[in-house]
Amino acid sequence: MSDVTPLVTPLVEARLRDAFGEPAGRAAVTFLGADRVEVLRFADPTENGLLRYVTLGMSARPMTDPAGPAPEQHLSTSRFAAALSVSVADPVRGPRAELVLSVRGGRADTDKVLRPLAVLAASPQVEGVVIAPGNSLDTGEPLWPDAPFSAVLVAEGGGLVEDLALDEPMDPVRFLPVLPMTGNEAAWKRVHGAAALRERWLTYGTDLRDPRRGSVRLDG
Repeated sequence: MSDVTPLVTPLVEARLRDAFGEPAGRAAVTFLGADRVEVLRFADPTENGLLRYVTLGMSARPMTDPAGPAPEQHLSTSRFAAALSVSVADPVRGPRAELVLSVRGGRADTDKVLRPLAVLAASPQVEGVVIAPGNSLDTGEPLWPDAPFSAVLVAEGGGLVEDLALDEPMDPVRFLPVLPMTGNEAAWKRVHGAAALRERWLTYGTDLRDPRRGSVRLDG
């Protein structure tokens, strides 16, 4: 880990406090092979009953796609061995992000989302994925007890929380909203794409913050 990396998380938390105020709760989760991830819960003072769950720690390291071009390679020159290329992930450069989930409180036990959300935030380190707008992320379990959602759609950042610029050459931290999807919506999105699903939600006035909502109309 780069010496500058530990400085990122306090800056991210300061940005979140500026945007949402003091957190009403927080929980930490540690996964094998990954750094600790926290999830902070904020009660939005501008909208009565609205809760925001935000990851903290996902952006401590840049995301790297192991299938993409390696930022650095070391070639074996030994005459006793076949040519060997070893990829080394850049500890500084690369996209950084945190996840933001907004739901209406008091309608479901949404505090149980802390662990599933932390699982998603740890996936760049554990699975080597790059999370970006338009992605579908599936936890494999309900986001909270009796939730009709196990997957989320990653949306564009910059609206709720402004991007956090870091010293060069580090990429800025983006705060990406995640929108719960029902099983039918997730399957429909795989066929038709994220933009088409968002258009469906908009056309039918879907309240994406309702933790008990049903699937949007997908026929016709």
